[in-house]
Amino acid sequence: MKLHEEMLDESTERKLIEALTNAATEVYGENFRPLVVVELFGIPRHRWGSGGAPATREAVQVTLNMREAGLTRLDPAVLITSMTKAATEVFGDQIQEDVTVHLVGVPQGRSGVGGEVA
Repeated sequence: MKLHEEMLDESTERKLIEALTNAATEVYGENFRPLVVVELFGIPRHRWGSGGAPATREAVQVTLNMREAGLTRLDPAVLITSMTKAATEVFGDQIQEDVTVHLVGVPQGRSGVGGEVA
């Protein structure tokens, strides 16, 4: 997740990690929990903008990278809704319009772990 640095503190970080993990497991099942990795990237407000101007509203961007096959098993709207709900649980409903979710499907054989193609 990318978000304004100013939105992060120890409590928020913990809540986001839990909420995003729970959102993924609600969609894919509890067995998916150990596979969920959450990374929080804080970007200073003055380094985030849209439409040619610095950001004036709080915003978050969730990028979910996973094997392409995992994205074909369900309606993408279910996952997008789940990730958006996780962000609003932490920051409130007022942020919903400014939550962007990107689903990135990695084709089989295009990722690896420990030097081995996965």
